[in-house]
Amino acid sequence: MTAHANSVVTLGCRLNLAESEAIRALLAHAPGQTVVVNSCAVTAEAVRQSRRTVRRLRREHPDARVVVTGCAATITPDAFAAMPEVDAVIANADKLLPASWQARPLPGDALPVRHTRAFVPVQNGCDHACTFCIIPAGRGASVSSPVADVLTRIAAHLDHGVNEVVLTGVDVTGWGADLPDSPRLGDLVAAILRAFPALPRLRLSSLDGVEIDPLLFDILTGEARVMPHVHLSLQAGDDLVLKRMKRRHSRAQALDLIARLIARRPDIAIGADLIAGFPTETDAMHECSLSLIAAANIVHGHIFPYSPRPGTPAARMPQVDPATVRARAARLRAAVADQRAVWLTGLIGQPREVLAERDGTGHSGEFAPSRLPPGTVPGTLVTLTPRAVSEGLLI
Repeated sequence: MTAHANSVVTLGCRLNLAESEAIRALLAHAPGQTVVVNSCAVTAEAVRQSRRTVRRLRREHPDARVVVTGCAATITPDAFAAMPEVDAVIANADKLLPASWQARPLPGDALPVRHTRAFVPVQNGCDHACTFCIIPAGRGASVSSPVADVLTRIAAHLDHGVNEVVLTGVDVTGWGADLPDSPRLGDLVAAILRAFPALPRLRLSSLDGVEIDPLLFDILTGEARVMPHVHLSLQAGDDLVLKRMKRRHSRAQALDLIARLIARRPDIAIGADLIAGFPTETDAMHECSLSLIAAANIVHGHIFPYSPRPGTPAARMPQVDPATVRARAARLRAAVADQRAVWLTGLIGQPREVLAERDGTGHSGEFAPSRLPPGTVPGTLVTLTPRAVSEGLLI
């Protein structure tokens, strides 16, 4: 990705994407040419990619001010500050402050739309302590946006004609715990649906299954405007690995949740995050994660080869050989690809409403990718009936 004047290059999660849009708006009022790297620290490879991006952008823009923010820059600010290519490091806590970008405050709440859907952050930080995760060190404790603030941001996007809103956060299902009366995520989603009856599509980013409250479950399985697409933070399919990860669910609990979701809404598409090669993982434990893909009907898989993050408990556990980690990740990806291919084939002949993207493709409510007819306007909703699958796209 090549940056232009006063631009932001984003690595990592959907929350980073949403925050990059806010930074991009602030940069519109910043003096000079500034190039920002919004970094990621979820894996060691993500940190390396962040550093490579910094070096590349300096070569491409020798006269620009290069600023690094995001989780990697927050967790190891000295390492990024020591890079000769970097002019400034801004911590996550400060990256949405106008003063950090030498800018005057924006009038109102101007959040530009990224692509054809709006990513709206509703929560930041995390109160949990998964043994593999460095993100709480970069994001801090969980902080929820009040309902009124979320509604204001969504209204601004809808004024610009957005047809799909995606709620994002580090631990989205942890929303509300720090607010008065401790509302749950289901309460926020219900408030959004009430406030915006004309909003066609609402989608949620990655959810922690143990935090899905009864109201949220009812909405996910019974509200047509909430997309039939649930992405779960499963991480593993073996109970001992889950315990060593300090996850709060068992394999059986995850499968029970998914079975109940599908029973109530048969067309719901299940996605999952899975880590390959967690410390102490044996071949038998890996097979449990491999078998989970079919058992849980996972058609959207985010597979992460484990990499030790300094300062985390998992980094002190007996490590799996890196070549074995890569091989296990490849097996998990192949299993998801096989399951996904069967799922996409099963959608042939079934009309689907598709949100048009800017690259000639689009996504259904289940997040099935489709090739669009020529001339389809980005951001519009079109009904398509797929006749075939080609290169992972419904045609």
